[in-house]
Amino acid sequence: MELTQALASRRSVRQYTPQPVEKATLEQLIQAATLAPSAMNLQPWAFGVLQGTDALRELSARAKADLLAKLHLMPAIEHYRETLSNPDFCIFYNAPALVVIYAKSSTDFASGDCCLAAENLMLAACDKGLGTCWIGFSLMYLNLPEVKAEFHVPAEYQVVSALIVGYPTDGPVPPKERNAPEILFWK
Repeated sequence: MELTQALASRRSVRQYTPQPVEKATLEQLIQAATLAPSAMNLQPWAFGVLQGTDALRELSARAKADLLAKLHLMPAIEHYRETLSNPDFCIFYNAPALVVIYAKSSTDFASGDCCLAAENLMLAACDKGLGTCWIGFSLMYLNLPEVKAEFHVPAEYQVVSALIVGYPTDGPVPPKERNAPEILFWK
């Protein structure tokens, strides 16, 4: 797949087949993520992988409970209360794999560098016919000290991105219309 084709066809996928993603494939996606540029070549990323729809559903239930308990502090997402309260709703959309990207340092650029790594991973997944989706609902929970300890993540590492990965149930997701770029200056 050409890069411009991957850029034009990559979408957030929220419906997956139960087919697991092979460990070797996930390793290739993580390797692609590490090819991202980083400020001063610090490569401030680290990765965690959780596989299995059952494991992800269990993590979803815990993350939803935590999020619901704190929703009063986040009025911008209050309208998701009913969805998050639904026991059948999985924030990981029944995907077979989750890749979490952590910033290993607190430098000013680490978070942005990890976002670049996430985009590389998503484009590499698209190239392999896999779907991905960035799961913002999971970030606060995954950053809790007790959750980091559970997964043996150093306390100082910060979650930047949580990406589900899997095989889309309905094939390619149709494109969404994009706004024209807002160009503020061109001198």
